[in-house]
Amino acid sequence: MKSTLRLRYQTIEFGNVDIHVCTLRDNQQFDDPDDIALKLGISSATWPLFGVIWPSSLVLAHYIGNHQTAGKRILEIGCGMALSSLLLNQRNDDITATDYHPEVAVFLERNTQLNHGKAIGYQRIDWADDTSDLGLFDIIIGSDLLYEDEHINLLADFIHKHSNSTCEVILVDPGRGRKNKFSRRMEVHGFSFSQEKPEHTDYLEKPFKGHILRFWRGDMQSPPGLLANTSS
Repeated sequence: MKSTLRLRYQTIEFGNVDIHVCTLRDNQQFDDPDDIALKLGISSATWPLFGVIWPSSLVLAHYIGNHQTAGKRILEIGCGMALSSLLLNQRNDDITATDYHPEVAVFLERNTQLNHGKAIGYQRIDWADDTSDLGLFDIIIGSDLLYEDEHINLLADFIHKHSNSTCEVILVDPGRGRKNKFSRRMEVHGFSFSQEKPEHTDYLEKPFKGHILRFWRGDMQSPPGLLANTSS
């Protein structure tokens, strides 16, 4: 059966780097004729949420684009359109992307090809039933992941499971009211915590009300600094 999805192509600028993405046209799209997503617990209302570029995703990509990542193994959780993964892939970082939605892999492959990048490692992951062979990472990133209260422990425990003994975690939260509970759970796993408001967000249509959450443990006495700003 031919897909009825309407798509959108756009180019997002990060300084001198252009990232080309094919996304859903809007968050009203839906195409699950064989109930694959429904059987995973993804309703028609939530089905399209993976397929658009949200403000938190833009904030994360702009932030990680100026971050020290060379030589690090990086994991993006709940990647959706995987904007940060696509950007990091352009500078040949070691990036792996994950999500729960069954359509993410198709869009990730298409968008990687649009940017003439090398294949990005990808696995479909269920935080509640993680039997993956992902291994351990030096940096773990994600945006807008704390939708529900039940996600707090699931996400923190998943991150802990896949963190090296020295690890940094960068999450962008739009202000869903769960960051304090999540931070306390991360502290149980030995992570220190700081938060900050993103700067220079003129690339967003509206002011960003959320925070960048930074966690670190191991040999880091404080969170690493940023690269010299090349995206302004």
